[in-house]
Order: sequence, then C-alpha cells, then structure tokens
Amino acid sequence: MRNKLIAVALSAAVTLPAASVFAKENLDVVSTFPKDMMFLGEGLTHFAKVAGEISNGDLDFTIHGAGDMVPALEVFSAVSQGSVPVGYDWMGYWGGRIPVANLAGALPFGPSPEVAVDWMWEGGGREIVQSAYDKHNIKFLPCVVVAAEPAGWFRKEMNTPKDFDGLRMRIGGLGGLVVAKLGASPQVIPGGEVYVSLDRGRIDAAEFSLPAIDESLQLYKAADYYYFPGWHQPSSFNSVLINMDVWNEFSETQQSQLEAACRSTVVWSLTNAVQNQADALERMEAEGTKVRRFSDEILTALEEATDQVIADEMEKDETFKRAYESLEAHMERSERWNELQSLK
Repeated sequence: MRNKLIAVALSAAVTLPAASVFAKENLDVVSTFPKDMMFLGEGLTHFAKVAGEISNGDLDFTIHGAGDMVPALEVFSAVSQGSVPVGYDWMGYWGGRIPVANLAGALPFGPSPEVAVDWMWEGGGREIVQSAYDKHNIKFLPCVVVAAEPAGWFRKEMNTPKDFDGLRMRIGGLGGLVVAKLGASPQVIPGGEVYVSLDRGRIDAAEFSLPAIDESLQLYKAADYYYFPGWHQPSSFNSVLINMDVWNEFSETQQSQLEAACRSTVVWSLTNAVQNQADALERMEAEGTKVRRFSDEILTALEEATDQVIADEMEKDETFKRAYESLEAHMERSERWNELQSLK
C-alpha cells in the first residue's frame, strides 16, 4: 500500500504543469536610487510587482534602496561579482567601464523616448548592449525609459558657452564629457546626495531628473536658475541587472516572465513620466525658481561638443561605434516616417 501511494504521488508530480513545480525565488535587489523615490524608485517597484503577479509568486523580490545594502555607485560591481543577484540603475553610471552604457543611458541631442524604446527592444539595441555586458557576467533588462529632462539647476545665470568654464556640475554620462569640452568639471553624485552638494556649494550646478522628482529632492531651494531644454538627456534608460549565473538558473518560462515584466514597466514609464511636470514647475516658480532656456549660442556649442565626444567614443570602442551607427540609422528612419505622417 505504501509503495502504491508513493507511485501515485510521483505520477501526479510528473503530470503537474511546469509552472507549479518551479522553486520559489526570493531575490534581493539593490538600487542606485532611494527605494521610495518618485518615478525612478517606483519603476523598480512596478517591475517587481508585475514579475510576482505573472509568475504566481514564484519570482519574489526584496528591494533595497541606495546605500541600504550596497552603495549606489557599487551596484554594478556587486551584481557582476555575484555579491547580490539583482541590481537596478541608471545605465549611464557605468559608462566609465562600459562605454555603450553611456549611449544607452542618455545620448545628447538623441532620440525621443518612443524612438529609444523602439530601437532598444525591436531595433537591435538590446543585442548590441548585451554583448558588452556579457563580459561582466550580467544580463541587462532595459525596463524604464525616462522622458526628456531639464538641463539642470544653476546657481548663476548661463548666458554664453564661456559660463561653463570652471563650472563644477553634477552630470554624468556623455553629457558630462560634453560639458567638459566647454571647460566644466563634471561630477558623478548619487541622487540622494545632490541637494547637500548643491546647497553647500560643493558644486555650482546639477542635473538630476524630471521637475517633479527634482522638486521632491528640494533642489529648488539650493539653486535659483532652472534651465531647459534637456539637451543631454532627451531620453534615458534605467535597467534591471541580473547576475548571469543567476539568470541562467532560471527556467525559460521564468526568463520570459522577467522580460515580460520589464516590457510592462517600459509601458508604465512611458505613460507616467510627464503628467505632473507642469504642476511641479508652477509650484517651484511660486517659490522663486527662475525658469530659463539656454540661448541658441549655448545649444550650438553643446551640440558641436557632442559631435566631438561621439567621434572620440566611436574611435575608442567598437561596441559603442556599432550601437551609435545602429541608433543613428534608426533615428533617421523614424524621422522620415514622422515627417510623412505629419498633419502640418
């Protein structure tokens, strides 16, 4: 009788659907952003929620904000080395070690969020970027696209390109390399430390994110001038990083579930990025913020410097060159399509 019961139990287990026999995965995720940060932190929360729902709870994430488990700017190394299984970032933080992450993180004078997403997910972008991440034992999932941001907060008026000379500015990625061409000193500072650095005069200017997020950090109390347009970051990606050894242990179904959760989060970000920005601008203006646009002279100088930076990066790194040429072609095709569809 006992042997018969065991045989029945084994038979039942074999015939169960595959999803029901997956081991439950409890995964720590370390972030470059504070856990509760508006939009940026919320993107990771949305990803984790969707992954849990579509896996029936088999993929369970415990989120740790910046510095809770790993310092913000050490997230990449921690995931690469396997100290933690999963991370979440702004891709441009890692441009010093992976040049193509700078391009995907934010390309100055680059694509709109819709075009960037199209290239990344359907235009070959993911495959090119992943080839660089493979060397660091990381699976990368581009899950949040951020809309165009302001050019940043400045403690003084910016009237000509010469005003960048000697400027200490919190700005990362390719944008940082561009302002350096104009004589500025770019600084990479985690989001949670930007206000103190700007308020205490350690830096003269800072860009961080969308107006509603900048407002939540009270950056309007640390600098008077808020400049537009966001030349440095017309779109940008935040990504989920998974140690490749961990990724390879997932079943194909679980991998597909994680990719589906990521694409769901992309849609979430496209539909949640800009709704509150006008209100935030009005509130900050009421508090004394002076909203300005860069002059054509400044924008021209920044664009010329961008061309120099892109040429430099293409010469130094073959993957960057391949990605840039792919994205540029994608942007040109998109521009022609949009022109043909224009009603004006």
